Amino acid sequence: MTRTIFLYSLSLAGLVIVLKLLEYRFLVRVLPLEIYLGTVAVLFTALGIWAGRKLTRTKTVVVHESDFQFDPALLAKVGISKREYEVLGLMAQGLSNQEIADALFVSLNTIKTHSSNLFLKLDTKRRTQAIQKAKNLRLIP
Repeated sequence: MTRTIFLYSLSLAGLVIVLKLLEYRFLVRVLPLEIYLGTVAVLFTALGIWAGRKLTRTKTVVVHESDFQFDPALLAKVGISKREYEVLGLMAQGLSNQEIADALFVSLNTIKTHSSNLFLKLDTKRRTQAIQKAKNLRLIP
């Protein structure tokens, strides 16, 4: 980031020097002052937009799912049953309670019970919190 700011400052200084040289040579007699000011304003705006986009760009972090290692001992330590783990995995895929019930061939109330148990065991209140905590505990990829 410091390098970008330094390059931006250096380019602006170079632009001022070039404009001053041109001013003393031949453009003073031909073009009015408004043209100079407009040109400088456009160039400074373009450089500012470029620097702003470069400085505020978000960095992308790629996480490979191949790094995930399932640990049944950790699952037992948290106290999550196999069926609750299946429900957690389907939650992480973004399925609704009804879709999970259909996929596991159980009733909607059973899924709600499993979800409630997961929330208690993971000490969370919502599905998104449960999924995030399970990822942090490395229970799911």
